[in-house]
Amino acid sequence: MSTQPSDGGTPPFAALDRVIEVLFERGYERLYAADPAGGATAFHRVTLLDPGHGEAWAARAEALSDSMIDSTDHCCDAKESCATAVTAAYARAVAVDPRQWMWRLGWAEALRRSGDLPRALALFADLARERADSAAVRLGHARALNAAGESDAALAEYREAVSLRPDDTEAALELAEALTASGDALAAVELLQPLARRHAEDAALHHTIGQSWIALREPDKALVALRRARDLDPDDRLGSAAAIQALEAGEGADLSAAYVRALFDRYADRFDRDLLGKLGYAAPDLLRAAVDRLSAPSGAGASSSGLRILDLGCGTGLAGVSFRPLAGFLAGVDLSPRMVDKARDRRIYDDLTVGDVVAAMDAAPAAWDLLVAADVLVYIGDLAPVFQAAARALVPGGWFAATVERAAEGEGFVLGPTRRYAHAESYLRAMAGAAGLTIRLLEPCTPRREKGMGVPGLLFIVER
Repeated sequence: MSTQPSDGGTPPFAALDRVIEVLFERGYERLYAADPAGGATAFHRVTLLDPGHGEAWAARAEALSDSMIDSTDHCCDAKESCATAVTAAYARAVAVDPRQWMWRLGWAEALRRSGDLPRALALFADLARERADSAAVRLGHARALNAAGESDAALAEYREAVSLRPDDTEAALELAEALTASGDALAAVELLQPLARRHAEDAALHHTIGQSWIALREPDKALVALRRARDLDPDDRLGSAAAIQALEAGEGADLSAAYVRALFDRYADRFDRDLLGKLGYAAPDLLRAAVDRLSAPSGAGASSSGLRILDLGCGTGLAGVSFRPLAGFLAGVDLSPRMVDKARDRRIYDDLTVGDVVAAMDAAPAAWDLLVAADVLVYIGDLAPVFQAAARALVPGGWFAATVERAAEGEGFVLGPTRRYAHAESYLRAMAGAAGLTIRLLEPCTPRREKGMGVPGLLFIVER
């Protein structure tokens, strides 16, 4: 094609450039006017005129994506077709100029939304290596990893995204949900509360804080947050009303495994220092002395060595230290992975697992000579499943030795202001009897201090 005018008019190439310029102006005008479909049409015309125009392909992809998200009248097939077009447009843009990382990010997001997770993850991984300082890249990578079921890796990427853009409420909300799902709802609350103070009118922040408090079995705090969310969301698009109704009906008052795990994961590094220092923790030594005292007259029983012992809620292994001399095989189980790591560092256990104490007992029926629960049952209200599991787990003649905090008679068990349960003596007797266990010892003790005062407790040893 000649670039010289044949009749004194505009050269053809210049005319083409002008048409493209006008179409770009029209496309962006339509986008700014909240008409992404119109914008997509204008950018599409540019790609027909110049298939090698990367910016036009990328702009068309962005406009189609906005059109798909904003539209409320697309049928499923139309949305799927639109998603395919978005992915294809970004792919064409990247093929024109792979150096444009924002286009590659758009392509990766389009692949994620269309469900092509392997390709999306590959693109995001490359982008995360090249643009580790981009919150958008880290957030997109986190979403793709989460969709692929790689929750631990997703959590790490969510953390990076929020650290790069700490006031991004959308990223913070997703991180909070991931934290709660991972069992660390405490961290979710701590993350969102400062944001909720800065963005006091954001209903989603208050709603998610309420959901995290529910996971932590803090119904009063959950109600405060959820009621605030409902007031800010009169159409109840977030579903706060149903959660409020359930809480007001009395659901969610018990402690959860998530709460206990999160609490002790955070406490692990200073656990021994605080417990043995300012809290005067004595439960393991009290239990060991009681076991020795009870078996001393006959010279048999738990005073013998070579016992199979399971330390329930082993924490950092303080009870393991007390009972290792009696053990031929010493195992421990705890909900908190970080506590188990600390116990492993002591090198006194033959086996350590992260998990629930009832499940650990049920995993080995009639396998244990001695079950030890030092200051553990204070995090469990209803002890019936614990006593029943102990009865199944013990060998005939085996013992279950534990401490609890003492509740007034007639209360059964009660959750105190320190978020620890106290159990009445009559309740313990009833639980042991129902499980077919014989009480060998049940006496008052002081397992720890609280604010300088001894905590009233009970120590028991029951026998199968």
